[in-house]
Amino acid sequence: VLLLAPALVVLLQAAADLPEVGDSTAPAFAHVAPYYLAHAHEETGAANYVTAVLADYRGYDTFGELTVIFTAGLACLLILGVCDKATPGRDGA
Repeated sequence: VLLLAPALVVLLQAAADLPEVGDSTAPAFAHVAPYYLAHAHEETGAANYVTAVLADYRGYDTFGELTVIFTAGLACLLILGVCDKATPGRDGA
């Protein structure tokens, strides 16, 4: 508990420094978005900006997210499959 209190204070101070949602002066809007809008079609050849960002600029991140979702789904299926086979009284006795 004593270690959680300082961590909570640090997190709250960091959260207070975050920009407002939709703030046009936030670093993501001031630096990253204009670059993507100016160079997306030339650098990627994608038909639209969303495809350019998801498939080319953030391809590894998108692949990682898909891997996590697939692994979670597979784990759920395996757990449910194990529970069904372990039902007592199904051996005919």
